[in-house]
Formats: sequence, structure tokens, C-alpha cells
Amino acid sequence: MTKQIENQRILIAGGSSGIGLATAQLLSGLGAIVTITGRDEKKLQKVKQENPKLNITKLDSSDPADLQVFFSSSGTFHHLIISVSGSKGAGSFPTLSLDELRAGFDQKFWSHLETIQAALPFVEKTGSVTLVTAASSSARLPGTSGLAAINGALEIMVPILAKDLQPLRINAVSPGVIDTAWWDFLNEADKADTFAHFSKQVCVGRVGQAEEVANAILSVVINNYVNGIVLSCHGGLG
Repeated sequence: MTKQIENQRILIAGGSSGIGLATAQLLSGLGAIVTITGRDEKKLQKVKQENPKLNITKLDSSDPADLQVFFSSSGTFHHLIISVSGSKGAGSFPTLSLDELRAGFDQKFWSHLETIQAALPFVEKTGSVTLVTAASSSARLPGTSGLAAINGALEIMVPILAKDLQPLRINAVSPGVIDTAWWDFLNEADKADTFAHFSKQVCVGRVGQAEEVANAILSVVINNYVNGIVLSCHGGLG
């Protein structure tokens, strides 16, 4: 079934690290023609050196003008995957900075929507759009109300977008605690403690890997009868 993406043009916004990069590597390995975008030129160049088959473009997914220039000059894509993330919006609500939460919405929620709107004329109607959200949307964990708001806002739009944009398929993949650079704001000891804590709350007994989420993304991209869903990939986070 994966042969159907051979030679298909796939764009991964936010594909220079973590889940986005793991997905790019998986799809490229299956024969897709993959372009990744990101804002960090140095990081993109490192990715290109290590993954010469990937096409890379410096692009700010929160900048409508930048997006318009990119899509107008890039041709069409069969599939769009948006893995743009952000680091702002976490914290206990009584002390949560609402300015930080607004910045978190700018980083992720608005960047996703800006990218979808700009991309629509350039994505094949028989193709798909996949959003990468997060399990914070429904996990009800203390200190994540802001993250839940950002990711929940995206997820609640998915089935409606599927109707608005049909026959283009729109889905989301919602990862749990995944061992990626997103957690690098913690030192190694604190990260290990955090992962150990979450491992006790996950049915599989460990945190996830970016490659496992990439496989979940692949499944919704290649299945032409999956539409309007949010696919959880959190190992049974309770």
C-alpha cells in the first residue's frame, strides 16, 4: 500500500527536527519527493547534509507573505503535513502568562491555519492535509490548560474542515509524550525524571519515539478512506 506515495510530492511544514523530520525521512525512504520547511537556516542545512534526498526551504509558516511567495513558486503537492510546533503556553493556570499563551497560539494554532489557507490552491484535491497536534488537547494534565487550548482548537476544526474542503482529506495525528528536542528546555536530569513520570502513566510503559508518530502520519496519508479524524498516538496515556 505504501507504493502509492512513490514519486508523490509531499510538503512537511516544520520538518527540520523531531516528528516532522522523522516523517520526512520515512516518506522519502518510501520513494516520495519530500520538501521540508523551517525557520532555522542552520538547522535546515544540517538536515540537508545528512539527508541529501530531501528538498529544503527556509520558510516562516506564520508569515502570510512568505507563505504566498513559497507556494506560488513551488508548484503543486499531493500531500501537506504540518508539524509546526511551539514552546509557549504551558504552566499552572493561576500563574500562566496570558501573553505567553497568545504567543503559543501564534506559534502553532495560527501558523497551522495560515499554512493551510496559503497551501489550498496548490494541494491536489485527491490528496490530504495532516496536522500534528498533541495529546495535551484531551489528557487533562495539570499545567497544560494552555497547551490543551491550542491543540484542542486545531483538533475541533478537523472534522469541519473535512466537510468544508472536500474532497481534500483533512486529518490530525495527536502524539503523546515523545522523546524529541521539544523537551530540550529541561536539563538532562529533569528530562529523565519527567519521562520516568510519564512512563508510569502510559500503558506501554515508556515515552514514544518520533519514528512511531511518523508511522501514524503515514497511515492517514496513504489511506484514502480516512478523513476528518484525530488519530491518537500516545501509547495509552491515561
